Parts: sequence; structure tokens; C-alpha cells
Amino acid sequence: MTLKMDAAALNDFLAREFEQVASDFTVESASEDLLVMRLKVSDAHLRPGGTVSGPSMFGLVDLAIYCAILSKIGPVGLSVTTNASIDFMRKPESGRDLLARCRLLKLGRVLAVGDALIYSDGQDAPVARSSMTYSIPPKR
Repeated sequence: MTLKMDAAALNDFLAREFEQVASDFTVESASEDLLVMRLKVSDAHLRPGGTVSGPSMFGLVDLAIYCAILSKIGPVGLSVTTNASIDFMRKPESGRDLLARCRLLKLGRVLAVGDALIYSDGQDAPVARSSMTYSIPPKR
């Protein structure tokens, strides 16, 4: 399936539709097989002890898989998460941004299923993995 939105279009969409969080996230790349999104980690994303919080990692993967879906179907703002699972596997490296590498496993008419691995930038071992299902609103 060809892309309907590339990284630049997705970043423009986020800036327009999700301006409250868009400055924290950047779509690094989008291809037919993979979307990579960066969380620009700041003090706001840290929990006591200096590690990136679980909610921040969840937000990264939720938005990344959402963008992977939009890259294929276009700017459908009301696609929503219907199921989510995340496994935290190791502590993210201090002082590094996080990268989510996402792929879509299924893109149907009304449901999409994706998975993602989250990495500390520059590290080989993932810090978390997630799978999510989204509901796609019917075409009008």
C-alpha cells in the first residue's frame, strides 16, 4: 500500500491537530513498512530516579502507531485506540531521546493492529514493546 502521508505531512498534521504535544514528538521517517517517531525527552517526561516515565513511553507508542495508520489512510483525525498492551523491558538510557519503530500488522476497513519497539536513541536493545488496536471511523 502506498503512503498517503509522508513524515513531513504527518509532522504538519501533528502541529495542526495536536499542538499541545506536537513539540515533544517528531516523525523521523515513514515508509510502506516502518514508521519511526522520536520523543524529545525533557524533565517533564521523567519520574523520580531520572528514568522516562511509563506514561511518556505509552504516549510515544500510541502516537507513533496512530501516525503509522494515518500514513496509509490519510488524515483521519478520529481514529481511536481500542486496545493497548505495553511491556517495559529495561530502563531507558538517561539523557537520551526515545525512538519508537512501528509497523502495521493489519490495516482493515474498521480496525488496524500495529506493534512497536521503543529504543533509547543510539542503543541496540529495546526498552519496551507494545501492540495496539485502533478503530477507524467509517468513511462518510
